[in-house]
Amino acid sequence: MVRDGIFYGLALAVVAAIVWHFTLSGGLTVIPVLLAMFFVWFFRDPSRTVPAGPGLIVSPADGKVEEAEWIETTAGGRLRVTIFLNVFDVHVNRVPVGGTVELVEFREGQFLNAMRPESSIHNEQTLITINTGQYSVSFKQIAGLLARRIVCNLKVGDRVERGQRMGLIKFGSRVDVLLPPEAKLAVKVGDRVKGGSSILAAMPGETA
Repeated sequence: MVRDGIFYGLALAVVAAIVWHFTLSGGLTVIPVLLAMFFVWFFRDPSRTVPAGPGLIVSPADGKVEEAEWIETTAGGRLRVTIFLNVFDVHVNRVPVGGTVELVEFREGQFLNAMRPESSIHNEQTLITINTGQYSVSFKQIAGLLARRIVCNLKVGDRVERGQRMGLIKFGSRVDVLLPPEAKLAVKVGDRVKGGSSILAAMPGETA
């Protein structure tokens, strides 16, 4: 479990005890108890089996693939895979590829519905780029309508492994993954993916 879940759960358990002490009402006490149970469940952090093999790019988040399309960036054409996380998904994020962190850039912004295309540009977000030594993969943690805090534990220069935990987004959100143009997609719109274990794409011809 993520540490935040312990904090929220304990805080609401204390609230439940205070409500019970002053009201002796089970009806009123059940509300903070249920909320405490929800937060403990929401901040779950299940273990994942990370696929091995050269050139594999795994999903950085749990959720549903909403887009898989070509886009133009300042660095040229890229394949963008958009994953939408609802409030019931695991919100711990993971590193899609092993390598060296080249960029960690936090941008303040709005809190539009993460399903809206413009949220990728206008919403609060953190952009991370990882260089594998042969190619780079970027991904964005994007806040949504309910997500009001992005946690990223990476910094420039860090060495990371594929599937490594790197942060989370609280309460419904979106993750965009920018893949090299030669990447071969392994998912399609509508697929459900799991962070750290679902393969998004593979790089042809890469060796270990």
